[in-house]
Amino acid sequence: MSKKIRQQKILELIKAFEIDTQEELCEKLKELGFIVTQATVSRDIKELDIVKTSGQTKKYKYGIQAAQTQNDAGMFLLFKTSVTKVTCAQNLVVLKTISGNANAVAAAIEKLHIPEIIGCVAGDDTILFVASTVSDAEKIEEAITSRL
Repeated sequence: MSKKIRQQKILELIKAFEIDTQEELCEKLKELGFIVTQATVSRDIKELDIVKTSGQTKKYKYGIQAAQTQNDAGMFLLFKTSVTKVTCAQNLVVLKTISGNANAVAAAIEKLHIPEIIGCVAGDDTILFVASTVSDAEKIEEAITSRL
């Protein structure tokens, strides 16, 4: 199963259960048919900006801060409604937005933590992403377009 599906399931699990350890999260994922290691779950927790919060039955549990969730939702809505074109050119990815939205869209994309992005420059309506290789640029383009 894909990383995107796994991460969505992680968010569902931490909303439904008071999970306080990575090992417990691994077990819940394995029960659902995901083959994961603790290291994979650790990376997912970091990428999803999951934090420890106070629990009701346990001292702590994994969760997402409410303000962060609202802010991220707004950023990703802006991302989805502002991007007009994504083009890969060698080791570069050029993203066009509605005028005045490039900086906000770049901030939303940074929240995605796409590891192939080694640099990014945003103007008024254009964002330039730099990758090490053509293959990495194609992965960036796919990561962005799959979320539109």
